[in-house]
Amino acid sequence: MIAYFAYFQIEKSETFINSPYNPRLDAFADRVVRGDIVSADGETLATTNVAGDGTETRSYPYGAVFAHAVGFATNGKAGVESMDNFELLRSHAFILEKIINEIKGEKNRGDTVVTTFDASVQKAAYDALGSYRGAVVAIEPSTGKILAMVSKPDYDPNTIAANWDTITADNTESALLNRATQGLYPPGSTFKIFTMLEYMRENKNYQDFSYACGGSVTKGDSTVHCFGNTAHGTLDLKGAFAKSCNASFAEIGLSLDVGDYAKLCEKMLFNSSLPCSYPYKESSFSLEKGADAADVMQTAIGQGETLVTPYHLALVMSAAANNGVLMKPYAVDRVTNYRGTEVSENKPQEYARLLSEEQAELLQPYLRGVVTDGTASALNGQSYTAFGKTGSAEFTSAKDSHAWFVGYAQKEEAGSIAVAVLVEGAGTGGAYAVPVAKAVFDAYFAASQP
Repeated sequence: MIAYFAYFQIEKSETFINSPYNPRLDAFADRVVRGDIVSADGETLATTNVAGDGTETRSYPYGAVFAHAVGFATNGKAGVESMDNFELLRSHAFILEKIINEIKGEKNRGDTVVTTFDASVQKAAYDALGSYRGAVVAIEPSTGKILAMVSKPDYDPNTIAANWDTITADNTESALLNRATQGLYPPGSTFKIFTMLEYMRENKNYQDFSYACGGSVTKGDSTVHCFGNTAHGTLDLKGAFAKSCNASFAEIGLSLDVGDYAKLCEKMLFNSSLPCSYPYKESSFSLEKGADAADVMQTAIGQGETLVTPYHLALVMSAAANNGVLMKPYAVDRVTNYRGTEVSENKPQEYARLLSEEQAELLQPYLRGVVTDGTASALNGQSYTAFGKTGSAEFTSAKDSHAWFVGYAQKEEAGSIAVAVLVEGAGTGGAYAVPVAKAVFDAYFAASQP
């Protein structure tokens, strides 16, 4: 009992205190003005305005831009407002100041939560996504800092209380759903990353791969078509990946050991928990031994039963950019008192090795080839070097497609940034997702200029 009491007090006390079901937090709000939330570059993302009569109003200067990332603190809580509720409702103001305020019956200022979000990158992602539904996630591979998280449709946290009934009643928009972490989508051709990695693992002579693409491949009663029935001609593995040739990857899928294929995907965090402070959905890989040719071919090109979140693919790209190591993602850099004195700090830590150094090194030229010779050519010739994979994931019988881009960019003097972009129902990844990624990369490297 003593040991459990000590564990509760030391390890779990703040977890329980921070629970939205804990009435103790209401008492904190009676004595503390809720603290600010700010971006890594010093922009105020949430603050509490206090009127002359003491009325408090939570204000979000960026409106809907940070809706799902920062969240809201009315009608419940979401985002950082929920994750760091406890920190925002406690005060580390100077002790004498706190005593004087107590005597005067005035509230103390709550602590400030400094996030990892880059306001310029977030705004670039938000603007580039425009009126489309979808999501953008950007991560700093070397640290795990979440630089941007956008989900649309969205809401204005400044008016969420007034619009609550309308927002929650609209089942078509699902504006409260954070599509970045909770939206499950077919991965389309981005899944060819995993198919290719397994093929490389099983075939040491993978560089000898050659396939004559006639625009489609048929096995039994199932036919897989390349996009637009394009006949790509004879391709090596790098060309098949760069051109996103469905026929060649369907053939590759049929050659794989399904059990080992599943093991690779599980190592890549499919069917498992993710390092994530936000509510999220697990990605799924469901291909089993004995699956028929149709299921195998569809899975190999990202059109089977496999579902994935943008956040998950951003993690994989972050690891690929960091020599195979995934750093634990985090959205809060540090907590300070309202005057800026540091109270606590989150430091980068390794989460898992998703790829061996050799695998990461092997993958790099293939991701680069998509930019230099393939479907993401709009990213070529920039001041930074970009890598990635596009995808067009069909989701209806009418062959409507979600547009994907996952990848990263680097610049020697400015570091690197990994990104996942999903544009719902837009069309091809090269036409709709790549421009969003470019806007994110441009903003990140522009901000890094001296």
